Amino acid sequence: MELQQLFEQAAINSKTLSSKPDNETLLQLYSLYKQATEGDNNGEAPSNPFDFVAKAKYTAWEELKGTAKEAAMQQYVDLVNKLKG
Repeated sequence: MELQQLFEQAAINSKTLSSKPDNETLLQLYSLYKQATEGDNNGEAPSNPFDFVAKAKYTAWEELKGTAKEAAMQQYVDLVNKLKG
């Protein structure tokens, strides 16, 4: 199966996991998905200092800057498969 197809299937599977992952894993899933679909984060950091969720998402995605889309896709697929068990 092609990487793109595996990635799309993993995205579907991530919504049907038997238990909700912890926040750190959710951030990892989010950032890998964004890196795989959009590439490097070029947006502005959240301006509200009390929006901790937006800040955490921004930071997690920013940490993947420079990661190739294909590498992010593979890491996402691997993580979802690991969570599925």
